[in-house]
Amino acid sequence: MMDQLNIFGEPLIACSTTPLTGYFRDGCCNTDSTDQGIHTVCIIATEEFLAFSKEIGNDLSTPVPEYSFPGVQPGDKWCLCAERFKQAHQNGAAPKVFLEATNEKTLDIIDMDILVAHAFYADKA
Repeated sequence: MMDQLNIFGEPLIACSTTPLTGYFRDGCCNTDSTDQGIHTVCIIATEEFLAFSKEIGNDLSTPVPEYSFPGVQPGDKWCLCAERFKQAHQNGAAPKVFLEATNEKTLDIIDMDILVAHAFYADKA
């Protein structure tokens, strides 16, 4: 664990181990200076978002076995690039966000109010 913080300044919790996500494939949306994509937003994928992402050239839903990548399916949690989330938001295709698993570095790119507006709440799932 890298002891990074979420958008609330609390310890970052895991996003997903199935599928295994994160820039470091550690299940968390950890980042560092080598992560040029800034994979810091823990999303809950939707069909709408996955279709949007594929349409703009980032196919997350097709498995790539040679990289042990099962493909992201609707309902899966995934560490998404902050700029990609911002782009999806601007195009009305933003997925839900698991706030406690979203890295504080996301706030350098996306305003807190946008993230909260897309918040995933387990009791409303």
